[in-house]
Amino acid sequence: MIKYKHILLLLLISASFLACRDNIDFSNNPNINLNFSTDTVLFDTVFTTIGSTTRQFRFYNNSDEAVKTTISLGSGNNSYYRLNIDGQPTNKVKDYEILSHDSAFVFVEVNIDPQNSNSPMVIEDSVMFITNGNTQNVKLVAYGQDVHLYNDSVIDTRTWINDKPYLIYNSILVDKNQTLTIEEGVRIYFHNESAMWVLGTLQVHGTVDNPVTFQGDRLEEWYKYTPGQWYAYYINKEKDIKYLTGGIHFWKGSNNNIIDHAIIKNGVKGIQVDSVGEGDNPTLTLSNSIVKNMSAIGLMAQSSKVLVFNSVIANCGYYAVVLSLGGYYEFYQSTIGNYYDFDTRKTPSLIFNNYYKNEDKYYTFDFSAIFGNSIIYGNIDSEFFIDQHPDETKPFSFLFDHCLMKLDDEFDTSNKDIYKSIIRNKDSLPRFINTYEGNFRLDTLSAAINKGSVFYSTMIPTDQDGNDRNMDGKPDLGAYERIPEKK
Repeated sequence: MIKYKHILLLLLISASFLACRDNIDFSNNPNINLNFSTDTVLFDTVFTTIGSTTRQFRFYNNSDEAVKTTISLGSGNNSYYRLNIDGQPTNKVKDYEILSHDSAFVFVEVNIDPQNSNSPMVIEDSVMFITNGNTQNVKLVAYGQDVHLYNDSVIDTRTWINDKPYLIYNSILVDKNQTLTIEEGVRIYFHNESAMWVLGTLQVHGTVDNPVTFQGDRLEEWYKYTPGQWYAYYINKEKDIKYLTGGIHFWKGSNNNIIDHAIIKNGVKGIQVDSVGEGDNPTLTLSNSIVKNMSAIGLMAQSSKVLVFNSVIANCGYYAVVLSLGGYYEFYQSTIGNYYDFDTRKTPSLIFNNYYKNEDKYYTFDFSAIFGNSIIYGNIDSEFFIDQHPDETKPFSFLFDHCLMKLDDEFDTSNKDIYKSIIRNKDSLPRFINTYEGNFRLDTLSAAINKGSVFYSTMIPTDQDGNDRNMDGKPDLGAYERIPEKK
C-alpha cells in the first residue's frame, strides 16, 4: 500500500508541474539569446567500419524570462546527423519550452559509411536555434573516411607512410629543427582554411607511379578541377595584419626542403618560400612535380634560393610563379602554362621583383634567375614581367636559354646575353594535350619538340614521366619529352 501511495504522490507532483507550466508567460523579447556549452561539436573518432557515434552539448536560457525556441538540423532530412531531444529522435522540434535560468541537452548522432570513397571527407552541418526571430547555431563536424587526423597540430620529426589518407584540419606546423618525411603514394587532404607550415624541413619522396598528392578534402566530381579549396591566414597581432600564406609555406629559417614527384592542386596559393635557408643548398628543390589550379599563385618565393626542374606550374588566377624581393632561382626543363578558366586573368604567368617599399623608403635585394629548356606560356598577350628597381647598385641578372615564351610585340628580346635561342613568334605554339585537365604533355605539332639544348638535358636526362630525353639527341622543351605513343 505504501508503494502505491508513492506512485500517486509522483503523479500529483507531475500534474501540478504541468499545470504550472501551462500558466507560464513565454517572452517574445527579440534580445534574448541562448548560450551553449560549445560552438562546435567535433566527432574526432576515426571511422573504420560503418560509423555511428554520439556526442552531446547543452544549451542555456540565462535570461530572467522563459522562452520558446525551434531546434532543427541545417540540412534537414538530407543531413548525415540525427538529433535526440528529451529522449525523442528527431530532426526538428518546434517551440521547445525552456524556462528562465534553465538548460537542456541535445544529443547528436552521425552515421557515415567511411568505405564510400565518393563521400565528403569532412561532413559539416549545424544545429539551428530560432528564438524570438534570432537564429543561432552550433556547428557539427565529422570525418567520413578512415584518416590520420591532424587538427591544429605542431609536429616533431616523423615519417608519414602510405597506409591511409592524412587530413589536415586547422593547419599543421613542422616545428623548428624537425623533419617531416612523406613517403611515396601518400594522400594529404586539407580542410578549408588549413595549410602546412614548415619551420623545420619537409622531405617529400614520391615516385613516377606513386606521387604524393596535396589537395582539398572535397572528393565530389565537381571539385576535381576547382581552385581555391584550401588556404590559411597568419595574423600578425602587433600590426593587426592578416597574411594569406602558402598552402605549403616554408617560413624563414626552414632549409633543405625537397618536394619530388608531388601533385599540389586546387588551393589558393600552392607553395610559398620565405628567405634563404642556411648553407649552400636551396631552401627548396621542387622536382618532377605539378602545382596547378590555384586561385591566386602557384609558386611564390621571396629572398629565397629555389631549384625547380621537370615541373609544371599551371592554371593560376593571378601569377603562376612570383620571384620577389630578390633571391637565387634556377628552372630547368619546366613548364609554366597558365590557362586559368575560372575568371579573367590580367596578370602575367611569371614575374621578377627585387624590391619593396615601406612608407617612403625602398629596400632592394640581389636577384639572379636562370630558365633553361623551359616553356612560359598562357592565354594572355604577354606572360612575363620584370619589376626591377632602378637602383643599379644591386645585382639583377637573369637568363632565358632555349625557351618558348609568350610575349607581346613590344617586348624586347634583342639582348642575346639574356635571351638565347628564344621561340616567341605567334605561330610557334606549345600545343599542350589538355590544359583544362592539367595535361601539359606536348602534342605532335608542338613548337617545343626537339628545340632544347643538350646542355640542360644532360643535367636532367629523364623527364617527369621517367622518359629518356636524349634518345634522339634532340631534347624537347618543358617538363615532358614527347613520346608518340603517350598521350
